[in-house]
Amino acid sequence: MSEYLRLRAVPAPALRNSPAWLERLFESDAETVRQRVGRHREEVLDQRYPDQERIYAGTPAHRCEHHPHTQVVLGGRPVFRTDPHRPPLLVLTAAQARRVAGFLTTADFDALWDAARDTLLPRYGGTAAEPRTWGAFAAAHHELRAFYTQTADSGDAVVKCQSEP
Repeated sequence: MSEYLRLRAVPAPALRNSPAWLERLFESDAETVRQRVGRHREEVLDQRYPDQERIYAGTPAHRCEHHPHTQVVLGGRPVFRTDPHRPPLLVLTAAQARRVAGFLTTADFDALWDAARDTLLPRYGGTAAEPRTWGAFAAAHHELRAFYTQTADSGDAVVKCQSEP
């Protein structure tokens, strides 16, 4: 099974602090979730998500007053699952999601990439593969920006779920 990270937007008033309720968000298909919480948006990051995290946890890009550090990908308040051997779910409040959206809207991806590229490129084929690697991470950045912007515009919170390898 591939390792991936799923992010779901949840209306803030519907959000529960129950591990079982949060786990059900990710056990259900998109239509079931949409019916239960009124709307649904989800973003899925592939196995590169720990490296995507490096891009955002590094040096802040130009014009960013409030760098959210790790909130973009792996940040949030951990909610420990009913099975202690599974990774915790992560929850961002609506206010935190707005801050992340603001960061992603103003962040200069090229500056973020420049700060992380020397660490990332060796894992993806070196400098010869840089255009392809940059393109994959830039596309993920664009998708995350769209997800968080729509989430912030709706006043929603974000729940994140890591798959097990």
